[in-house]
Amino acid sequence: MPPVTFTELHVSDAPALSEIALRAYRDHYLDYWYDRGEWYMQHSFAPAQLAAELADSNARYFTVRLHNEAVGFLKMNIHKAVPNSTLPAQSERNSLELERIYLVKAATGHGVGQAAMQFVETITREQGKQTLWLKSMDSSAALGFYKRMGFQVHGTHRLTFPQMKEELRGMVILCKEVANHQ
Repeated sequence: MPPVTFTELHVSDAPALSEIALRAYRDHYLDYWYDRGEWYMQHSFAPAQLAAELADSNARYFTVRLHNEAVGFLKMNIHKAVPNSTLPAQSERNSLELERIYLVKAATGHGVGQAAMQFVETITREQGKQTLWLKSMDSSAALGFYKRMGFQVHGTHRLTFPQMKEELRGMVILCKEVANHQ
C-alpha cells in the first residue's frame, strides 16, 4: 500500500481545497459538459462555496496525499440518509454519505482509491454508522472500482444540470454495509 495520508480541512483551507478540487475534476469530467465543466466548477469549487461547506458541522472534508503531495479530496456527510430508502439501517441516524471522492488522474491505479475507501469506512465505523453510501456516474470507470470495494447498486438518480450532456446525467446510488468492530 502506498504512503497515503488524509488531512482534515477547515474553513481556512478553502483556497487549497479549491485548487485540488479543480485539478482532480478537470482530469475526469470535462467531457460531461457542453461548456467543459466551467459552470459546475465555478458553482461547486469556488473558495467561497467551499468555505461555506467546510463550515457545515455535518460535512467533513479531507485532502488525500500521496508521498505528501495533494492528489485529491474527500467530502463526507456524517448524517445523511440513503435516498428513497425505507430500511432503518439506511436512515440518517445509521448512514454516512461519501458525497465526493476526487483524485487526480496520476493517482489512479496506485492503491490511493482503495486506501481512501478504507479510511472512509473507518470514519463510518467511528461514527457508529451501519451504511456507507455514495452516488456515482453510471458511465464512470469508477463504478467498477466501487463494486470491487463491496458496494451494491441501491437505486438510480438523474442530474438535471442543463449545462451537462443529457446522455451523461445518469447516476447510481451505491451502498455498503459496514460492520462495527467495537
